[in-house]
Amino acid sequence: MILVVGGGGYIGSHMCKLLREAGEKHLVFDNLENGHKEALQGSPFVQGDLRNPADLAQVFAKNEIDVVMHFAAYISVGESVREPGKYYDNNFSGVLNLLEAMRRSGVDKFIFSSTAAIFGEPAYVPIDEEHPKNPKSAYGDSKYGVERALDSYEIAHGLRSVCLRYFNAAGADPDGVLGEDHDPETHLIPLAIDAALSRRPPLQLFGTDYPTPDGTCLRDYVHVDDLSRAHIAVFDRLAKPGTRLFYNLGTGRPSSNREVIRAVEKISGKKVPLVEAPRRAGDPPVLYADSSLAQRELNWQARYGDIESIVATAWKWHSTHPNGYADRNR
Repeated sequence: MILVVGGGGYIGSHMCKLLREAGEKHLVFDNLENGHKEALQGSPFVQGDLRNPADLAQVFAKNEIDVVMHFAAYISVGESVREPGKYYDNNFSGVLNLLEAMRRSGVDKFIFSSTAAIFGEPAYVPIDEEHPKNPKSAYGDSKYGVERALDSYEIAHGLRSVCLRYFNAAGADPDGVLGEDHDPETHLIPLAIDAALSRRPPLQLFGTDYPTPDGTCLRDYVHVDDLSRAHIAVFDRLAKPGTRLFYNLGTGRPSSNREVIRAVEKISGKKVPLVEAPRRAGDPPVLYADSSLAQRELNWQARYGDIESIVATAWKWHSTHPNGYADRNR
């Protein structure tokens, strides 16, 4: 059985949909602080918190777990700078609790959702797996701390692990059943869509004077379904003892903030009202992935290779779910 920690959240719920479709036996463990029970769509569920070792002990004692997938992180870079303790507590200490529960139960296969934030300011692009690690926020550092801890757990306990380093997760289930529902929302695509639908004030465009073709930041947007498929693709790699693998996941084709806004306007047929604002501290001009290692070793390729196809799935979700998962309760 696969334990999906954080399976009620944005990426975790899409992962569970893929597991259901593949007939993979799985169980969701989530405290529902930021996840949604409505997103589980029938996946078996146990409510619990990584920060409570008793919750973890119970779920491992009652279920025959073979593989653990972790999606239960706080994800706001800005908040992590303001509240670092919150991020180290959940994203690092909580994962150590999970690893200890796995060790005690003899579970030795772990798939970790890491992030491009571990790299910090890029020394070069595209960013490959060997790029220097220099996180600039508690969010990135908490993720990198787990990556380093996994080295020690492999040496001491034979833990097999794969770290999947996401670039900018985006989009929604193409069937329109699942989507992105954060409170507060901080991601550009849903913010632009909501601005176009007059659900929010005009979009703030942070920085228009970067050394890029249109003056705005360039980012690598990778579809949430493509990220989920990568988790399935690593299963076979975990069969070998001593496994410690790292993969960067992105399209390798960055889109500027203005290109994202134009894509939203094209797909929606609506104007995105915006206000130009100064740069945000710590925003690099360009970030995008070299995912050739995942392509070679996992036979993984992003199916949603352009920003318009990603935005189209997000538009389908947000335009039909103005209140997110709350609409399912009506």
